[in-house]
Amino acid sequence: MLADVISDDLSKAFLFCNEAIVRAALEADVKVVAFYPGSPVSEILDTFYKISDKFNIKMEIATNEKVALEIVAGASMGGQRSLTALKSVGLNVASDTFFSLGYTGVNKGCVLVFADDPYCHSSQSEEDGRFFAENAFIPMLEPTDPVEAKEMVK
Repeated sequence: MLADVISDDLSKAFLFCNEAIVRAALEADVKVVAFYPGSPVSEILDTFYKISDKFNIKMEIATNEKVALEIVAGASMGGQRSLTALKSVGLNVASDTFFSLGYTGVNKGCVLVFADDPYCHSSQSEEDGRFFAENAFIPMLEPTDPVEAKEMVK
């Protein structure tokens, strides 16, 4: 629920995982978000769209996943905390940039939310981002619930 995402009091809140990710980004002072729409991460994009003006967040819908990752990587290299989210096959599209980030690094927090489907339960493509992260020397965290997702994004 959007009211819980932007509430000042989170002692009790009902948040889906995608909403918890947005809440964590707000608490971590993320200032740049970029996305290419795709399920199951579209809710993150939708929520940021509704609140970006209120929280002074630069939000961009990119041409594709590679461009979205380049936008947030550049923002982070320039000193702004940033976030993007990719659907299961989106990391394939963004892989050039993703692998380069393992070597260039970033200056501020740069979170990449990757919603993969390792056993092809909900998509047409079996994708496991853990192998991408390992080969790119980029840490990957795997939350098991919305609370962990919120803490890991922060």
